[in-house]
Amino acid sequence: MSDQIQDLKKQTSTFLSDNRAELIELSEWLHAHPEIAWEEVESSKRCAEFLRERGFSVEHPYLGFETAFRAVKGRGNFTIGIMAEYDALPGIGHACGHNLIASMSIGAGLALASVADELGISVEVIGTPAEEGKGGKIEMLDRGAFTNLDFAMMAPPAPVDVARARPFAVLHWEINFSGHAAHAASYPTQGINAADAFTVSEVAIGLLRQQLPPTVRVHGMITKGGDAPNAIPHRTQGRWYVRASTMDELEETSKKVINCFEAGALATGCTVAIEDESKPYSDFVTDEDGLSFYEANAVALGRDLRTEGPETLMCHASTDFANVSHVTRAIHPYIGVECYPVLNHQAEFADACTGEIANKTLLDGATALAWTGIDVANAEK
Repeated sequence: MSDQIQDLKKQTSTFLSDNRAELIELSEWLHAHPEIAWEEVESSKRCAEFLRERGFSVEHPYLGFETAFRAVKGRGNFTIGIMAEYDALPGIGHACGHNLIASMSIGAGLALASVADELGISVEVIGTPAEEGKGGKIEMLDRGAFTNLDFAMMAPPAPVDVARARPFAVLHWEINFSGHAAHAASYPTQGINAADAFTVSEVAIGLLRQQLPPTVRVHGMITKGGDAPNAIPHRTQGRWYVRASTMDELEETSKKVINCFEAGALATGCTVAIEDESKPYSDFVTDEDGLSFYEANAVALGRDLRTEGPETLMCHASTDFANVSHVTRAIHPYIGVECYPVLNHQAEFADACTGEIANKTLLDGATALAWTGIDVANAEK
């Protein structure tokens, strides 16, 4: 490593150390004020203002999305984008740690921007709403976001550090069965039972799983099972996900799962409607050079990168950032909050995303991303 690159990394480390308290405050505020997908009004505003007050040129709203923003600094010909997510999960708040993602990405963007002139780069921090099942980045892609980037990155929290992302491609569906209501005691033969349609479908899916490869996941829940126990349910609703390792495998599996729901409709006399909740999340294309830089930087910071064991499996979680990886070079390493066996999407994981360990993760993640940006930019010279 050249002396110049060492000096730039030291500068970014000092910058982040000097701004540590403000970044932690931002993370803790986001954690205490969770907002779900497409409703991140105050979260996006807080993040956008944080960057504007520190010299970034900010568009907010961005591309017509009220809770998206784009913050830019630097005038170089090579543009590095860092994704900031801040949507929470319904009912369990920041149980995937998006408060850390946002503050970490903002910290990395600020640190990298502090040496942008020396590197000859532009830095963008992009606020991306609705990652949790609603495909915010995919909607943004459709309106032209991210295509100007030469390199993109982010580092979500997980139980432990895992450098390589292997996310499933995923479909998000809303399932609606429609039948016919009737008095369950007096006129049961006049009813068409939409709850039974779900029962048949779930049994079919359960049996199908024996024939599905280990690279596939099918899971869901019933969100409406009826209105009263003495009325034949005329309408039921659920949310289901189908995941697979590739888009081709996803398409093949989805046809089989659709058959299961159609079997439920056929067996009960109901009709079924399957609607997309978002556009499909794709598989991920990792930039190998960028990942190598990140791994070296994470190790230099004392991070313990894992490759095996049940604690590493968060690297398979689906993400709409995968779609971005098909239009620009990208990495998506996971950074640990040292909480295993507590896992993402558990209430206890939300608790793990604040406090001393989480704050160290925030600073390490912002540093590793900033250093990786420096290495990637230097390699382009």
